[in-house]
Amino acid sequence: MSAAPDLRVDTLTPVETPEGIVLSLRPAGLVSRSMAFLLDLMFRLIIDSVLAVALLGLGRLGVGLFLIGMFAVEWLYPIFFELTRAGATPGKRVFGLRVVMDNGLPITPAASVTRNLLRAADFLPVAYTFGIITLLLNRDCKRLGDLAAGTLVVYAAPVVLHDQPPEAPSLAPARPLNQQEQAAIRAWAGRARRLTPQRFEELAQLAAPVLPPQDPLQAQNPLAPRRNASDQLLGVAQWLMGKRA
Repeated sequence: MSAAPDLRVDTLTPVETPEGIVLSLRPAGLVSRSMAFLLDLMFRLIIDSVLAVALLGLGRLGVGLFLIGMFAVEWLYPIFFELTRAGATPGKRVFGLRVVMDNGLPITPAASVTRNLLRAADFLPVAYTFGIITLLLNRDCKRLGDLAAGTLVVYAAPVVLHDQPPEAPSLAPARPLNQQEQAAIRAWAGRARRLTPQRFEELAQLAAPVLPPQDPLQAQNPLAPRRNASDQLLGVAQWLMGKRA
């Protein structure tokens, strides 16, 4: 039975910018978003406490100003910070999160207002039940406000898909390689620490036509260590990176 076409094996979301550049974003899950929300809640309570101390002593006028201040803090606090360059409230920034549009671009004012106004719907029937259920059921970890506004809460740190390839003796390929083949080999080598040795070797064997031929003298010597496909392809990757010694 074949897997579903959209079945994911990681938590990355590929998006394409208007310039045709594909970015890999990592959506934030329930735990990190909940921790950021609780931290922002604490910050809002601190601001409300400061307003209470400053205004409640002014009588009825102070009470009215305090209620207006609480309303502004509750609804304008997230919108104000999401529209800054960081694209995140202080709580989200502490946990390395930011809010972006579905295409990876900075959030727009209309989207920020929409996603935050719908917090009232996410809260229903109690304690953000609808929002949590929607977030858990959505593969991009979106709550109702994110679905309506077309936004994503992602980790701000850039996603590193490829590490530095392991060291290996440089080997010239068996034939000239085009740009796509060179990029594929270098991308494969950069995932050495992210793949199991078996999968790493399996992928290397697909590149057998471009691997350099074995040394005949070494192949005839039963005591000589045999280089597997992944070792040879790592050598080709080093050669492509300019290590021609």
